[in-house]
Amino acid sequence: MKVTRRNFLGTAAGVSAYAGLSALVARGQVSSSGQGLIWPPNQALPTFLPVDYLEAGNIESLSGDQQLLLTTLQGIVNRRKPRLYWFKSGDNTDQIWLGTFNVPNTVANDPFSLLDKYRDEIRGAIVYDPANPHTINAATSLAGVMDAVVASADLANQYQLPIVFDFRGRFSNSKLDVYNWVLDNYWDQLTHRLLTGISPATPGPTPGVTWTTLLEQTTHVHDSSNKNTYTVDLTPFLGGQAVWVRFQDYFQNDGWGPSVQQVTVLADGNAIASFQPGTAAEQPFLYEADNSAIASGGWRFADSTTYFIYQISPPAGTKTLTLQVLMWNQYLVTATTQPPLVYTPFTDLRDYIVATQSFVFWLDPEVPSAEADLFTQILQKVAPDTPYLGWFVDGREVQGVTMLSQNASFVGAADLSTNLSVHGGIRVPIRPFQPPAPVAQLQNKVYVTITMSEGDNLQYCEHRLRTIWDDPNRGKVPLNWSVSPLLLDAAPGILYYYQSTQTPNDFWVAGPSGAGYTYPGAWPAADLPSYTQRTGEYMARTGMNVIFALNHPNGTVTNFTNAVAADYVQYVRGLLGILGDWTSSSSVTAPDGLPVITEIGITTIAQGQAALAAATKNWSANSPLFVAISAIAWNLAPTDINNLVASLGSQYEVVRADVFFELLRQGLGAS
Repeated sequence: MKVTRRNFLGTAAGVSAYAGLSALVARGQVSSSGQGLIWPPNQALPTFLPVDYLEAGNIESLSGDQQLLLTTLQGIVNRRKPRLYWFKSGDNTDQIWLGTFNVPNTVANDPFSLLDKYRDEIRGAIVYDPANPHTINAATSLAGVMDAVVASADLANQYQLPIVFDFRGRFSNSKLDVYNWVLDNYWDQLTHRLLTGISPATPGPTPGVTWTTLLEQTTHVHDSSNKNTYTVDLTPFLGGQAVWVRFQDYFQNDGWGPSVQQVTVLADGNAIASFQPGTAAEQPFLYEADNSAIASGGWRFADSTTYFIYQISPPAGTKTLTLQVLMWNQYLVTATTQPPLVYTPFTDLRDYIVATQSFVFWLDPEVPSAEADLFTQILQKVAPDTPYLGWFVDGREVQGVTMLSQNASFVGAADLSTNLSVHGGIRVPIRPFQPPAPVAQLQNKVYVTITMSEGDNLQYCEHRLRTIWDDPNRGKVPLNWSVSPLLLDAAPGILYYYQSTQTPNDFWVAGPSGAGYTYPGAWPAADLPSYTQRTGEYMARTGMNVIFALNHPNGTVTNFTNAVAADYVQYVRGLLGILGDWTSSSSVTAPDGLPVITEIGITTIAQGQAALAAATKNWSANSPLFVAISAIAWNLAPTDINNLVASLGSQYEVVRADVFFELLRQGLGAS
C-alpha cells in the first residue's frame, strides 16, 4: 500500500475552521485563556492556535532535569502559540509526525539555545525539592500559573533563571501534604475543566547502597502462622540523615511476600511513628511503594519482586531507635542509611499540563486508602464528564477507571504523550464519514470481525498505532481499528493522517467506551447522558458508528443494562452496535435493542486460531454464527492478522464491524 505524505496546513477547510473559531472568540461565544487556547464550553479539550512554524530539538539523551526544564518551557511558549517541538520517543514517531505534517521547521543542534531565545516569555524557575519528588508535580501545576519553568536548583543557577518559587524543605516525604497544599492555595487559579495524573519521577536504585538484614523468614509460610509483632533495634543506624527500611519477598517465585499491618517507631522510648498501612498516617513515612498493594483487611503486602520502603527521620540527638512491626508470611526486612533511590523526573505530557494550567497529581486509586480518599475528593471538585489525562499509580487501570466512572469522569490515557501542545494546533479537515461498506448477504457462515485494541489510549494513537498502521500489509483484509474520538481536539492532524490513508478494508470504531475510556455501567445514572451525548457528537464528527466498550468496574465484567444502552441509543445517532468486554467466548445481548457482542482477546495467531476453533466446535452450519475478536495491538500488527485470516477455512467470512452488525441485526430480526 502506498502512503502519500500530505501537507496538512493551509488547506481551505483548516483555515476556515480556525477562522470560524476566531469569530466566535471575538463575539464572546467561545471562552479563551487569552493566551492562545480556544476552549468552547462543549469541547472536551482545548484547541491551540494554528501551527505555522516550529523550532525543534532532540532531547532524548538529555538528563531528566534538563528535559523537565525544556518541556515546561514548551508548555509556556506553546500556550501562546505552538512553536517548540521536542524529539523524545525512542520509536522516532516524533520525527515521523513532524515530517508528515510538513510544517516549516528548523532543528536546533543545542535545544538549550531555544531557552535563550524564549527567555523573555518566562518569569524564571520554580525549583522542586529532590527529597520529595511529588513537588515536581506541584511545581508543574504552578508553572502554568506563574509562567515559570520547573527546574532543579543547579539548572536554575546554571542558566541564570530567577527563582520565583522554591519547594525545597517545605514538605516531608508525604505526597498528601504536597497535593493538599496545591489544592488549598492554587486550585482557584487552575483550570477546572481538566485533571491530569502522571508520575512525578521514575525511581532507580542508587549505585553502591549497602543493605543490612534486620529480619528474614527463610522457610515457606503461606498461612500467616508466623503473624507476630517483631521488634528491631535501629540504634546502630543513627547518625545520618535518616534510616530507610525495605520490605520485600524472601521467596520471589511463589507470591507470598511480607504482609505488614502495623508499624511503630520509638525514639528514646517515645513514638515518632505509629500507623496502619494505607492510612494518611503512613504517608509521611512511605518513601517508595513500588508495586506493593493494600489488602482489604488493611495491610500492605509485596509479593514476588515488588517491595516497599519506609523512611524514618529521628529527632536530632536521638540515642535509641526501635522499630516494631506487626507482620507475617515470607518477609525480608533490610535497612540502610544511604538514600536508596535516585529519582529521574518524568517529563511526558508536561508541556500539555503547563499549557492548559491543569492540576497534576499522582495518587493511588486503590481503596481503602488515604490516597484514594483524596483522589475521590479531587474528582468531586469538578463537573461531570471532566477528562482526566494521564494514567494511574502502578498501572491500577481497573481501580482507576472504576473510581473515575463512579465520579462521572473518564480517562484519556496520555502518560507517554509528547508534543500535545503542538498537535492541538494542527489545522486539518476531519472527515465525518468512512469508505462505503461492501454489500453482504446473510448466509449460514461464521462471521468474524477483528478489532485492534488500545484506541482509547492517546499516546498509543500517537506512537504504537503509527508504527503498525504503516505496516505495508495493512488493507489486505477487513480490520477494525479502535481510535479515540478525543483526537478531534487533542491531535486532529494525527486523526486526519489515519483517515486520509484509510483503505476500504480499514474501519474506525470508537475506543472504550466512546469519547474517553470509562465503565459506563458504573456512572451515576443522572450523569451518564452528559458522557453519551458528547460521545454521540464526537462520533458523528469523526464518522464513527460502532463503539468498542469495556464495562468491568472492580474487575468484574458487567453486562450493559437497558438503561445504559438506552443512553447510547438516544445520543449516538446511527449506532450500529457495541463490541464489548473481553471474555472467553463471543456472546450476544441486545439491551434496549442495541446489539452488544463480547470479544475474545488474542495476543498471537495461534490464540486466534484456537479461539475460532472453540467457537465453532458445536456449530451446526444451519444458521449464521457471529464471533468478535480483539487483537491486542501491543502484540499484533496487520501482517499477523493477514496470516490469521489466511489460515481460516471457507466457512469463515471476515468482515468490517459495520457489515458485521448489519448482518447480526438481520440475524436478530432487527433490520
